[in-house]
Amino acid sequence: MTDDATHDEELAWETLYGETAYICPGFDIQREQVRLPDGTETDFDYLSESESVVVLPFTPDGEIVVIEEWRQAVKRVTRGLPAGGVEGEDADLEATAHRELEEETGYEADAVEHLTTVEPANGFSDAVFHYYLAEGCEPTGEQALDDDESIGVETTEFDDLLAAVEAGDCRDGRTAFGVCYYELFG
Repeated sequence: MTDDATHDEELAWETLYGETAYICPGFDIQREQVRLPDGTETDFDYLSESESVVVLPFTPDGEIVVIEEWRQAVKRVTRGLPAGGVEGEDADLEATAHRELEEETGYEADAVEHLTTVEPANGFSDAVFHYYLAEGCEPTGEQALDDDESIGVETTEFDDLLAAVEAGDCRDGRTAFGVCYYELFG
């Protein structure tokens, strides 16, 4: 049996060249020329975006703060957890979770705690989601939406959100994962 480092080396691709093929607000498309382990050379394109935080915010009464947001890619309103990108000045992910919660919902948390970190689509994207549990959330802040956001805010019971995920009514992947993770391990 090989050790992990040797195994990784046997499977690793070599990047021969890379460039940004397309730039837009929110993400870039990267194009790389790579050499596969068998020597084959090919192109590989992927979506590149900044890391994000996803917040599972509980009010003191035990309800979850959720957002309803128009999602142009799927042409409908989706229901989900507040989330947002880590910005250049965000060295502290907990501070980012506090900021994104307030900006998207107007709620502020007494405390946030890291739940997990995942790469949701690492076959075609370098996206990284850092999940945070936020407790003691109260509507004491001010919503500060980006120019391209239209967001409504409400609260719901955790069990109702979990049931919506189970029934396929909550199709936002970040939310479905966060709710299921919390149900299993939170």
